[in-house]
Amino acid sequence: MKSQTITKVDILDDSILWNNLKAGDEKAFSLLFEKHYAHLVRYGNSLSSFTEKVQDCVQDVFTDIWVYRETLDDSVVVKAYMLSSVRKRIARLHERDHIFRKTTTIDSIEFLFDFSIEHQLIVDEETFGKVSHLNKLLNSLPARQKEALYLRYNEGLNVEQIADMLNVNYQSANNLLHRALLNLRKEWKGNISLLVLLSSSLF
Repeated sequence: MKSQTITKVDILDDSILWNNLKAGDEKAFSLLFEKHYAHLVRYGNSLSSFTEKVQDCVQDVFTDIWVYRETLDDSVVVKAYMLSSVRKRIARLHERDHIFRKTTTIDSIEFLFDFSIEHQLIVDEETFGKVSHLNKLLNSLPARQKEALYLRYNEGLNVEQIADMLNVNYQSANNLLHRALLNLRKEWKGNISLLVLLSSSLF
């Protein structure tokens, strides 16, 4: 496969970087690493409190990508593929090291990420308390709903990509997102416009 020349305009285009690294372009690989490493570690830390092990998992994902680059699918959504790979690595880590009860999945593991959406929703001081309460509601959701919400809201994945990551069908992933919003609406006593804004960000 012939690699494409990377320009300043193309730097943020994952698909071009992906295809270039498949062709053996080390610069494209390095740029993907620099672009995605931090948020992959952040996601991994939401699934395990062992930060050094999470970093090892993320580095292993990038190592595999480079080693097996010639066999990688041309049409993957790069961000979703990497997030899914990190999730699978951490699941195997949990099983191998018995950090949690022996399992081949991480469905029952607490999702550790703390939502904080003040920077997007606060427009005045009066809103601060309401948004703080909304954050608490978000962080009290069941782990699977919280993770689905994180993948949609923080990582920008669509429902189909979330379903693939969580190893469920499309409808189940959609249900997780809708149940999360229903749970929020049930407990929410503040201005409904905040939830509407969140909903529009999710769907």
